[in-house]
Amino acid sequence: MTAQTPVGLIQTAIYTLLDADVDESGAGTLGALGVEGVFDHVPEGTPKPYVVVGEAYETPRNSHSEHGRRTVHTIHVWSDHRGYSEATGICDVIIALLDHQPMTLAGFNTVSVRFEFLQLAPDPDPDVRHALVRFVVTTEQTS
Repeated sequence: MTAQTPVGLIQTAIYTLLDADVDESGAGTLGALGVEGVFDHVPEGTPKPYVVVGEAYETPRNSHSEHGRRTVHTIHVWSDHRGYSEATGICDVIIALLDHQPMTLAGFNTVSVRFEFLQLAPDPDPDVRHALVRFVVTTEQTS
């Protein structure tokens, strides 16, 4: 069995789940919070708040009989609300949507999806708030 990488599948799964929750009708929780969209590349002029499925890294988590991966994904929240309350509220929803939730990935058994940390980060623009939330996804290859 040749080891494969789930990083792209995980990124797509995260994007699909969060994007569905933005829903233009406001029916999703992120949409109700005013999130304008979920992106991996933000179009110029996009109003805040928005979410970016950002960088990831992956390390092996192999045993003698299984090819496994530990994949870490960072999600960024950008807001122009005064203070961090809007950004942290959006992060709370993202954590509720992903932490300890099943994730279906073709060719992989998802062992766990775990929230790792939330960070409020300063931005050079004093009118912008930036929050990062990071998840660890542990997988085992099935095919």
